[in-house]
Amino acid sequence: MTVYDLTALGWDDSLTEQFEPHRRAGLIPGRVAIQHRGAYDVLTEAGELRCDVAGRLYDEAASPADLPAVGDWVAIAARPDEGAGTVQAVLPRRTKFSRKTAWQASEEQVLAANVDVALIVTSLNEDLNLRRLERYLTLAWESGAGPVLVLTKADLADDVPAAVGAVESVAFGAPVIAVSSVTGEGLDELRKHLRPGVTAALLGSSGVGKSTLVNRLAGEELLSTREIRDDGRGRHTTTRRELIQLPGGSLVIDTPGMREVQLWIADEGLEEAFSDVTELFEHCRFSDCAHSSEPGCAVKEALAEGTLTPERWESYQKLQRELAHLERRIDKRAAAEERKRWKALSTFAREAGRAKRR
Repeated sequence: MTVYDLTALGWDDSLTEQFEPHRRAGLIPGRVAIQHRGAYDVLTEAGELRCDVAGRLYDEAASPADLPAVGDWVAIAARPDEGAGTVQAVLPRRTKFSRKTAWQASEEQVLAANVDVALIVTSLNEDLNLRRLERYLTLAWESGAGPVLVLTKADLADDVPAAVGAVESVAFGAPVIAVSSVTGEGLDELRKHLRPGVTAALLGSSGVGKSTLVNRLAGEELLSTREIRDDGRGRHTTTRRELIQLPGGSLVIDTPGMREVQLWIADEGLEEAFSDVTELFEHCRFSDCAHSSEPGCAVKEALAEGTLTPERWESYQKLQRELAHLERRIDKRAAAEERKRWKALSTFAREAGRAKRR
């Protein structure tokens, strides 16, 4: 059985300190590599273990986001002889990349945890969409990881510099790298962000070349890939999130392509992703400027001068409205759950009182 060096997986002194109570309880540390339906593959010093989750964790979890995700460090009651174990605790996350689940109006889904670099991957063909990239950047900045925009299939693009310039117009502080898994263009530049012990998550739509990129970086066919369709769109291949060690010592989390990039709570991420817009607010004449008809509005001036495009301003407003709507739904759900809890407690108290009087 292959054993794993925790330091190579990103373990450090702060994690050693956090884990001490669990070590005293006889548990061992590990990092979640693959999430299955109801089970996890966890990399440990005792080898790769197939783990279930202690029932107590399900009971204590406020939402599915509190359960283990790929990239999490966990405490395990191990059964090495069986190649198995039970996750007893999830260590605090340094960073997490979350989105709103597509099937719940107000439920958080953690796509990857403890990520240092968020590689936002899009291809230089019909997939290139600046508005979608703004969504990814908003979530990436909110996650705590540093975003890097990776433009794949540069060998198929007619004008790479123009495409890079367009993406840079919305990147604002995030590096933009055009790469080709066929010719190797840009891969050395990308590797500069993948140092030993660094964890990167690949995020993007289906078929943009994430798995092909991982295979090229790894130097072998670790993940299955498929050819693009006749219309230039990629085919979806990745079906699960998976933590992979690269030869250079870095780690990558490959994720399934997302048809929808649903925002989770990301107020700070929105401000970072649209720093050019939010900085304009400071120059408006009125502190409560609504940026519609007020005199001295810096946003209106920037739109008139062409330094802010209408498309980017509309995108900011749309994402801001979406986040405000999400927060209202979360507040309503929290209030409903609180009422339900108090109703249950009240019912229990009445029944206990009746039993006492009998």
